[in-house]
Amino acid sequence: MKPFALLLALIVVASAWAASPDAVATKEISYLIEHLASSGCQFNRNGTWHEAPRAVSHIKRKYEYLLDKGLVADTDAFIRLAATESSSSGKPYLVKCHNQPETPSADWFRAALAQFRASATGRN
Repeated sequence: MKPFALLLALIVVASAWAASPDAVATKEISYLIEHLASSGCQFNRNGTWHEAPRAVSHIKRKYEYLLDKGLVADTDAFIRLAATESSSSGKPYLVKCHNQPETPSADWFRAALAQFRASATGRN
């Protein structure tokens, strides 16, 4: 029975370690958070519109919680788990920038990520 318990503990530790974002993902996630912070956009959470700084604060708290649980392995997981929908209500988050129509936050963050990756590789 002891070898099984040891194996199980190793699997749990390894999976938690594997779920930490690498340096590239950490840089991308930081960019996405800063991009929202400086966007001047509004963020809808559970039916209420918030200015970007308040949205950033909420997303950062959610991200830190997910990191502590070992649930953010990459940038896609950050978008999917921290920046797409309310964990309590399941309602999707929305972003509205200036005179543009509102858009699901997942789409907004993925577009920002694609733009960041393109600029990082020089394919602007």
